[in-house]
Amino acid sequence: MITEKQIEETLKELFGGLRFTEEPAGLYEPLRYMIQIGGKRIRPRICLMAYSLFKDSLDESILAPAAAIEVFHSFTLIHDDIMDNAAVRRGVPTVWKKWDANTAILSGDAMCIESYRLLGKAPADKLPDVLRLFSDTAVQGCGGQQHDMEFESRESVPMDDYIMMIGLKTAVLIACAAKMGAVIAGADLVSQELIYQFAYSLGLAFQVADDYLDTFGDPAIFGKAIGGDILNDKKSWLLTKAFELTEGDGLMHKALLDAMALHTASDEDKARKIDAVREIYVRLGVDAAAKSEIRRYHEEALGFAAQLPISNIGHAMLQRYAESLLGRAK
Repeated sequence: MITEKQIEETLKELFGGLRFTEEPAGLYEPLRYMIQIGGKRIRPRICLMAYSLFKDSLDESILAPAAAIEVFHSFTLIHDDIMDNAAVRRGVPTVWKKWDANTAILSGDAMCIESYRLLGKAPADKLPDVLRLFSDTAVQGCGGQQHDMEFESRESVPMDDYIMMIGLKTAVLIACAAKMGAVIAGADLVSQELIYQFAYSLGLAFQVADDYLDTFGDPAIFGKAIGGDILNDKKSWLLTKAFELTEGDGLMHKALLDAMALHTASDEDKARKIDAVREIYVRLGVDAAAKSEIRRYHEEALGFAAQLPISNIGHAMLQRYAESLLGRAK
């Protein structure tokens, strides 16, 4: 069976050799930048991992599709950072901040197209299913981003709506990556669906963890400034839960609204707002509730994985993957 060490070595070689050398340089330099600054590679990793559950070796049939997933994800990050007004990504300036918004938009578009070019290298007999899965996921991701933007104009959103949004915006691409690996490996339809549901639940847990770390994480580990969601009044899981918990409590609800309304003209103002909102979260127990939710989705994911007809080694690999993805917030 393919080992995790082999998968890590393959990922390093795959993205170390991924070059965007076309002209004009001004279009492709941001693409190289996004690949070079790395990231956790969680999507291509689970794609290769899912493939390895049903195959004994990694071959060319899976490498380009796995890279396509990461390139597409990087495209979404370039555009998301513009919409979120985010200045830092993975500890370095975002593309629009390093260059400008117009360059970021155009380079993001090119990155999206490059992902389909890579995806086209999938085995011919699997290509229709792979393209259908990938394209459906891409459209779902756009829908999730639209919901996310629309939520910003609302004072609060129901938790069910929030979970629907992160499912579309985050979880489906992780699930797509996992299922794509299984599809290309020739897994049966039941196994394809189980690995999809495993990764989808894990994707929900990952996004809740990301929301948690944006407020309570270590910036050196998190890779971007803490408190961005608070400063941008973003409808994170934490804020959604806080509004839910203050229903019927007029004083706490007002305190939350007052904290969210604090000015952010200076760095001192920004720090004051982050501290004020974070203090309310702690008083409400939102931080503990987030950790509980992360664990719940984690257990749900492992429940799907347990049903897969794979070896004990394969099951252990999926468990370690889930732990590595969520350990920083659990």
